[in-house]
Amino acid sequence: MVQIVIGILMIASFLGLVFYCVKGYNLMVGFFAMSTLWVILVLVGNAISPVASMEGTTILDVVKTVYQGGPENYAQTILVNIFFGAFFGRVLMDTGIAATLIRKTVELGGDRPALTMILLCIVTAVCFTSMTGIGPVISIAVIVLPIFLALGIPSNISLFAFMGAIMSGILLNITAYAQYNGVLGGIDARFTEEYTYQNYFTYGIVAMAITLVVVLAVALVALNRAKASHAWAAENAAPAGAPAKDAPWYSWFSVILPVVLIVAVNCPIILAFILSALYALLTCGKLTGGFTAVCSMLARQFSEGAVDVSPMIGFLLVLSMFNKAAVYAAPYFESIIGGIFPSSALWLCVLFAVIFPLGFFRGPTTLTGCGTATAVVVLSIANWAIPFIYPLFAITTIIPQHMDLTQSWVAWGLGYTKVASKDYMRYSIPTVWIAGVLCCAAVYLMYGGAALA
Repeated sequence: MVQIVIGILMIASFLGLVFYCVKGYNLMVGFFAMSTLWVILVLVGNAISPVASMEGTTILDVVKTVYQGGPENYAQTILVNIFFGAFFGRVLMDTGIAATLIRKTVELGGDRPALTMILLCIVTAVCFTSMTGIGPVISIAVIVLPIFLALGIPSNISLFAFMGAIMSGILLNITAYAQYNGVLGGIDARFTEEYTYQNYFTYGIVAMAITLVVVLAVALVALNRAKASHAWAAENAAPAGAPAKDAPWYSWFSVILPVVLIVAVNCPIILAFILSALYALLTCGKLTGGFTAVCSMLARQFSEGAVDVSPMIGFLLVLSMFNKAAVYAAPYFESIIGGIFPSSALWLCVLFAVIFPLGFFRGPTTLTGCGTATAVVVLSIANWAIPFIYPLFAITTIIPQHMDLTQSWVAWGLGYTKVASKDYMRYSIPTVWIAGVLCCAAVYLMYGGAALA
């Protein structure tokens, strides 16, 4: 009875956190408060009616694990990858490689809005298989979005297509893989010990293709129904200060070089980013001016990259506390909702497909939100094989999160394009659901036959 009462209180607080996220309040503060509340409820519940998972665990052990162990482990395994990924994104911007790819794509598409939108979305998706952070997003957005608008594509469709392209690329993004695998690794060590980016790569390609096709299909249908609305001339679309000189064609390969190095030769993630950055700088003639000048440039790019991802660093460290608190809270959640999640791979995929939109507003299927508690419960139901369960949580996290109003660059984009939230969400919500259903089906078809370890 005590477990049920504690479980109900946790679910009530869980719903309160969802409301908190929807209102747009500070996520770092919200998740710290939730972590603390769950720790208190766990300790009270265990004091009244001990649970087997807490046997031999003291109050100090719980406090150390949640508030110290969580951030320490996360920093050791995840944050370093994020910083070097952000550094590489800065290099792609400073060398003009990303801007050059966009300009060449516009030249290829000409004055055909639909074709240009398709090509630019593909290029954007490819760029964000390696770039990360709000800085690179804004730097690309202030080039791409004005081009869309200059071609007569309505602002809500332009913003939707651009954000959808980023979301598609993130499904194959190396830094995102490290981040979400680390979150799940805090619950089950098999994720970080046994599962690699190479294991995920094939599914990542499939998911990226599915989501990009769905995004473009929705955007094209919407474009056909909309009236053209020219905002400004295409030749004035590039922002002031954008590199005027094209980066050499052989430097463009650097955009996908980190992925190639990791998949083809099993290169460590950080080294792959460093080698790719050096290749980009070398082929663009940026390693000149003497040793001191080069060192200064590299230091600046790394620090600017760190600034690009700084808004999410504090949140991620606090999220790791929430992850650890959720592990202790699992028995109480399981007493209430454990029966909801099936132990069949097929029905788990069906359930996730049905509840996919709950990933919006950091909801119960999103690992960078309330989904950590859900993951703890799901992982406790059966001995799931990691190649099956990781893609399932990756798509339920990445697809809605990167089309959501709580995503920092989506919020920025709404302000930049003057698009109303409802005009954006009328496209993003159905698109996320359709893409989610298809991606869940792909998980089952590719890994469902060996879903149990």
